[in-house]
This record gives sequence, structure tokens and C-alpha cells, in this order.
Amino acid sequence: MRKEVQIICENTGNRHILQPGMSLMEIAKHLKIELSNPILGAMVNNELKELEYEVYSPKNIRFIDITHAEGMRIYQRSLFFVLQKAVRDILPNATVRFEHAVSKGFYCEIDGCTVPIELPLIFRIGDRMREIIAADMPFRHDKMLTTDAIKLFEQLGYTDKAKLFSSRPKLYSSVYFLDDMADYFFGCLAPSTGYLKVFDLVKYYQGMLLMIPKRRKPNELEDIVIQNKMFDIFQEYKDWVDILGVGSIAAINEQVKAGGASELIKISEALHEKKVGQIADMITSRKNGEGVRLVLISGPSSSGKTTFAKRLSIQLKVTGLKPYTISLDNYFVDREKTPLDEHGEYDFESIHALDIDKFNEDMVLLLNGEEVEIPKFSFEQGKRFYDGTKMQIEPHGIIILEGIHALTPELTHKIPNKQKFKVYVSALTSLSIDGINRIPTTDNRLIRRITRDYKYRAYSALDTIRRWESVRRGEDHNIFPYQEEADVMFNSALLFELGVLKRYVEPILRELPPNVPEYAESTRLLKFLSNISPIPDEDIPPTSILREFLGGSTFSYK
Repeated sequence: MRKEVQIICENTGNRHILQPGMSLMEIAKHLKIELSNPILGAMVNNELKELEYEVYSPKNIRFIDITHAEGMRIYQRSLFFVLQKAVRDILPNATVRFEHAVSKGFYCEIDGCTVPIELPLIFRIGDRMREIIAADMPFRHDKMLTTDAIKLFEQLGYTDKAKLFSSRPKLYSSVYFLDDMADYFFGCLAPSTGYLKVFDLVKYYQGMLLMIPKRRKPNELEDIVIQNKMFDIFQEYKDWVDILGVGSIAAINEQVKAGGASELIKISEALHEKKVGQIADMITSRKNGEGVRLVLISGPSSSGKTTFAKRLSIQLKVTGLKPYTISLDNYFVDREKTPLDEHGEYDFESIHALDIDKFNEDMVLLLNGEEVEIPKFSFEQGKRFYDGTKMQIEPHGIIILEGIHALTPELTHKIPNKQKFKVYVSALTSLSIDGINRIPTTDNRLIRRITRDYKYRAYSALDTIRRWESVRRGEDHNIFPYQEEADVMFNSALLFELGVLKRYVEPILRELPPNVPEYAESTRLLKFLSNISPIPDEDIPPTSILREFLGGSTFSYK
């Protein structure tokens, strides 16, 4: 008989002696663990594990529910599988494609559908999902030879997944099953379908929108937020990658393997340049017509706003305009006037950390052609100062302002709307790993930020990951509510970038020690990146947005 094992349960705060081989679900029942919502999984030594995982040696265990970030991912993945089965039950030859997150849900379309994707079909699919959930069907996964998994996915019509597995140097792979359905997911699933009671499926454009619970109030669905401009930019990108035949990581891996990485870089960069030029033409046309004088550029962290602003300045000069760049950092209030957050810390991301009145006063004077002495801000002293720097805008001049609050109406409330042109910038990838497992835009940005912070700010991956949830809360409050007010959106994602970033970020992620909670995020990202073929960066031009994160740019970021 094996020796008893000791675990430390973070939920109880105690050490417990258990019989070896108990599953996490058995341990939770034995310890009478009760969370505010059903337990979906557990962090075991800071690694996510499913509840069927068996414990044979000492472990630190923390049981999680949907309110944990990993718990929400478990819920979403499991719900995706239920939707796939419901569609296949109703349309035997059809497959679901999960395109992107938009309007607080997940937009998906159906390949091989012989009937219109209208309300009658959507109601049937939703009802079938509810039947599957009510039946409380178990999710199970088995290890099988990768060659057998490839044959299985080919039989199911999952060609992208079969291609992806063909490029993986693994002898065995885990395959998930739900009744007669099989699939692969890059993360854990719930124990059974009965855990997934809160969802909805609604008509959205040419497909469906899968609505999910609120993470903090999981008995309520997220409210649909109309994001027509966001959807259009996602669809434009998707249509473009479909034309190129690289709509998934599996397809990109194939092209890289065939020696097509250099061409992929050139095409991606050419698209960016063309889009920046088109936006410059739009601004110039509006300036000559409606009198646009101020270009406002906003976007979330690591979206490439700074490089975009510099490239836009060049394109505006090509059209005959003279751009003037102003930093919002110059208008921070003195440190003692900075608002505090709920923890009593300085909230530098609040719009009220800026002197809005002084900023508007200076902008009005500049736009009226008057000379203005521009303030500077000392972050060391927490004080504003003047060093004699003055600015005066010529008749054909235009001001470019970049910052997280640039689209917030309060920031420029004294400037007429007809004088403003608003741009929203973000890395809005429409790529999926294999047609089912989507690539979250936030993961793309986080990988960019980890790379940049390590290279330029001496921050470890631990530092960046630890700050990330706070950064995202600030984005939810200060940026995302205003994105649909933009006159135009610029997608800064590049088809090749994850293959390039992989070579830089993997060693940084591997530095995380396993004894910190952030280790779970590093292992998740490393698992995701393991499916991407590396791409060399020699052909990336020095003006590329990606150079803002990698280095080697000809732009100055001081």
C-alpha cells in the first residue's frame, strides 16, 4: 500500500493527509470545499488541472470556479464543445468556426451548412445545446497516437486540426470526447456538460453570437455591446487572410515550412503601409473639407499606438500636411493631486490624473494659431515644469495626440468635434490555431508586452503578468467604452508576428519560477506557442510596428 500524501489546500488554509490516487474531485468532496460557484478545476502547484487529475505526491492545491480567469476559460472551452456537438447533431456534415470575440460574446459561423443561418436554425441549435447540458454528459479525454488522432480529425472534417497535429513532433496527443464527438483543446474542460447552464445563442451578422456569463456575476449573461466598427475590421482581416489561405496557425506553419515566411512578412507589412496611407488620405480630405486639426489615437496596451502615430506622421507629410506631436504625459497633474484607486494607490490611468482644463486651454490656443509654451512633467519629482519649449501650428499643420484617453470625450471637450479625427488601434487577430481554438487578442498583446518590458524596461515576465489584470481593468474602464466612437480603426496585428515573437518570449517565460501563481499563465502561453513554427526576423523592416517590441526600429521612442 502506498504511503499517504500530504497536501496543502489553499481554500481551507490547512494541511491534509490523504490516500494516494484520489482525484481532485474526490479531494474536494472529502474536504467539503464549497466555493460561491461550482468547482471547475484546480491549480496544482500553480498548474491548471482537471478535476479527474489524481494526486500521488505532496501538492499545493487551490480549487477554482468561473470567477477565476482559468475557470472562465474552462467554461468557455467546454461551451464551445457543446456548441460543436449541437451543430453536428443537427447538421451532420457541418463544422463550427469560432472567429473572434466581439460584442461581449464569441462570433461563429458554420461551414458546410446547407440552410440559411437564421433564427429557426439558431433556435434549434440552442435548444439542442440545452438538451446536451441537461443530460449532464461527461467530457473525457484519452491519450492516443498522434497519427491516429490525425486520421480521426480528417474523418471529422477538421482539416486544419489534422494539419496542425502533423506539424507537432509528439508521439501521443490528448483527444477530448463528448459522446460521439472528438476534438482537441488547448486547456482543461469542465467535468461534464451540466456545469454550463448559463449561455445564449443569438443571430449576429451572417453567423451566431455565443453569449457567456459575466465572470464576476456568473448567473448573469454578458450584455451585448454593439460593436459594428470592431466587427467590420475583424471581418476585413479575416477576408484578407482567407484570400491568402493563411486563416489558421496550421496554414501559416505550412507556408513557413515551405519557405514562404519572407513573403508573408512582406505582404503583411505592405498591407499595414497601405492602410496607414489610406488613413492619412482620409485625414487630409477631412482637413481640406471640414477642417480637421487634431488627430486622436487611442488603443489598449501593446497595440503599437506609438509606431502607428509615427508612421501616420510620415504619410501625412506625403499629403502635404505638417504634423505636430504632443504627449499627454506633459499634462499630468502634480503628484499630490493625482486621484487614488480603491486600494489607496495613485491611479495614473485615471483621466483625472491629467490636467484636462490646462490641456484644453493650450489646444484651443494652438488651433487658433497662437504660440503656446508646452509644459513638461518630471516623473522623478512628480511635478510639472516649463523649460521654454514653445509651439505654434502653421495653417497646414495638424496635431497628433496619442494616449489611452485620446478618444474619451471629456479630454477634448472644448474642441469642436468637426476639428477631431479619431483613430482606434489594436492587434485584432482573426487567426485561429485550428478553426476551433481561437487566438485571443489579449494573448497577442500580452506576448508583445512581455517581450518589450523585458528588453526595454528590465521587467521580468513575472512583473508583466502580475500587472496584466490591472492593465486590462484600466482598459475596460478607460479605452474599450469609447472604441466605437473612432472614425477609423487600424488593425496592428501581423500574420507572422507570433512566429517571430515566439523566439524572443519563450526563454523569458521559462524564467518564471513554479512557486508563484503567475507560473500558470506562463505555462499556458508556452503551450500555446509550442504549436507555432518559429520565423526569423531578418526581413522585418525597421519601421514595422513589431520593431517597437523587438528592437531595431529606426523610430525613436524616448
